[in-house]
Amino acid sequence: MSGGNPTKNRADEMLWGFWYPALRSERVRGRKLVRAMLLDVPLVLGRDAAGKAFALRDVCPHRAFPLSFGQFDGKTVECAYHGWRFEAHTGQCQAIPSLTADSKLKCERIYAGGFPCEERDGYVCCFMSNPEGRAPDIAPPAAPELPTFSPSYKVAHLWADLPCGVDQAIIGLMDPAHGPFVHQAWWWRSRHSIREKQKQFEPIPNGFRMSPHAPSSNSAPYKILKLLTGEPATTMIDFVLPNQRFEQIRAGRYWLSSRTTVTPIRHDLCRLDFCAAWNILTWFPVVSFIIHVFGPRFIRQDTEVIEKQALGLKYEDRMMLVDDADRQARWYFELKAAYLEARRTNTPMKNPLEGPVTLRWRS
Repeated sequence: MSGGNPTKNRADEMLWGFWYPALRSERVRGRKLVRAMLLDVPLVLGRDAAGKAFALRDVCPHRAFPLSFGQFDGKTVECAYHGWRFEAHTGQCQAIPSLTADSKLKCERIYAGGFPCEERDGYVCCFMSNPEGRAPDIAPPAAPELPTFSPSYKVAHLWADLPCGVDQAIIGLMDPAHGPFVHQAWWWRSRHSIREKQKQFEPIPNGFRMSPHAPSSNSAPYKILKLLTGEPATTMIDFVLPNQRFEQIRAGRYWLSSRTTVTPIRHDLCRLDFCAAWNILTWFPVVSFIIHVFGPRFIRQDTEVIEKQALGLKYEDRMMLVDDADRQARWYFELKAAYLEARRTNTPMKNPLEGPVTLRWRS
């Protein structure tokens, strides 16, 4: 068992300088303004006349009135309190109706905060460089997207609110040992199916990878996949800061690719978004059935655990992390600390995982 407690190390700090999914694309339609929140920042989202998504800080710089209550003409957002208008993508003030002709106030010098937007995999994503919505010093990288491996495939989405801080949700996402106790089912696992596992991990940019390996033999979905394809399956899992878990399952020419993100909405609330794509027997809805029927059950079970854990965390917010089952949680806190230190010192980030590591646990 490892000593110390990394969960207190900058555990409450949001990670800035990354893309986060704000809303499903289908919720942002026409000239409608839609409210959202990321990293404790209120946002108003919409689409311009060409259909391109935008996101502004949902606070008018004049009297702090939410811009989401205003009007949008396809180019500018008008505040409903005093009619100030802001360009949708830059947040630059375009007009202040109360100004007289001889006013010396330069409205173009006033900005409502704005955030770069891109759409990926059915989500409107925002690049959150700072809480105020100041333009980033350099152009952000392209928003991450779900890897796919053939031109034809099916896609599914699941989501849920998680009533906890982002750190609790993320280390729960990567926890390998709770399955037989939280997700007990005849078609999945029971505590009687616990066996020893051994996995190899390696560093990747901003994260770590569970190297390609044969899936656990006590997981029913993998047995179904082998039965369907007639091919032995391999799986690879990546965790990448700030909040992304990628999994790729390959069996011959068949594949399933998924991304799970845990996005901080407030300090005490997160949203889990799951997106999957696959080409496994797309004419037969077995994978879709597994995702849409079994997936929500898994998410509901995890949500119930988080709600119950919150009762204990009110009285004891220190957690004991034990090797090797909790090593991924430790790496997450170490990655987070390394990223924050790199930003503070303006130096390259050092990955705490320096080389291949083999971990063993029972689950």
